[in-house]
Amino acid sequence: MKLLVTGGAGYVGSVVTALLLEAGHDVTVLDDLSTGHRDAVPAGARTVVADVHDAADVLTPDTAAVLHFAAKSLVGESTTAPAEYWRTNVAGTLALLEAMDRHGVDRLVFSSTAAVYGEPASAAPLREDDPPVPTNPYGAGKLAVDRMLESWAHAYGLGAVSLRYFNVAGAHRGLGERHDPETHLLPNLLRAALEGTPARVHGTDHPTPDGTAVRDYLHVADLARAHLLALEAAVPGTHRVFNLGTGGGHSVREVVDTVRAVTGRPVAVHDGPRRPGDPSVLVASNERARTGLGWEPARGLAETVADAWEFTRARAAARETA
Repeated sequence: MKLLVTGGAGYVGSVVTALLLEAGHDVTVLDDLSTGHRDAVPAGARTVVADVHDAADVLTPDTAAVLHFAAKSLVGESTTAPAEYWRTNVAGTLALLEAMDRHGVDRLVFSSTAAVYGEPASAAPLREDDPPVPTNPYGAGKLAVDRMLESWAHAYGLGAVSLRYFNVAGAHRGLGERHDPETHLLPNLLRAALEGTPARVHGTDHPTPDGTAVRDYLHVADLARAHLLALEAAVPGTHRVFNLGTGGGHSVREVVDTVRAVTGRPVAVHDGPRRPGDPSVLVASNERARTGLGWEPARGLAETVADAWEFTRARAAARETA
């Protein structure tokens, strides 16, 4: 199929693009490179450097579907600069949908987030029918897009699938996390292992077995594979929502111990206070994805850490020789 991937120069978008190319699809990447990297776009994809608001200039009547990753994604930043989040994540998606409608493109896979659920009332794995109560503009904007897609499916016959990510980590074929600033736990722990500088643990007084927050860590390649399955599940006139996670969780302390075991290096951590709004436990039920997409994760935490560590060392070596 001829496909458009918005945000395909970013972390998840680049890995999904790689898998789409391996499956034989014709892929165009649309990315403004504000947070993505041109060299992250896999060879074989056409790259158009432009804003998602300009998707009408890139789509063509023979585009079969869009995979939509283009978004701003820092929770903290969304509370201090909400205008950018509503403009890019919500208004940008509206512009994309209007462009798709003009060109007759009727299938969309949307990169959503567990942030739509806010702070869960219990530690039970979250299901898609649990009430969404976002606590920041980032999550609220993603939920607004879900509502938009639901109305678009009903009114205009769009076939849409929203994939709600939990904690994505790891690397795939030289593609990994390259955020600036880096706010995710695993790359910061791996940098601590590489450079000997301490990483920070946010909160040690959670009501969990070791006092640190529990999260559901999913390998980026497993996540990416779900997008190819979602393409087939995007049925005109329907909007479907799937949580993507392993169905289990690991505490921050467990991730630290795994990083030490995989790297064979000491990892210093400094304990700090909880961040406002951080849930103690955030784990996905993936039952609907298993039954509705035929998807299940294949990799565990140790393999996720190992792949991310290989990527981290390769990037460091490249910088030394540059």
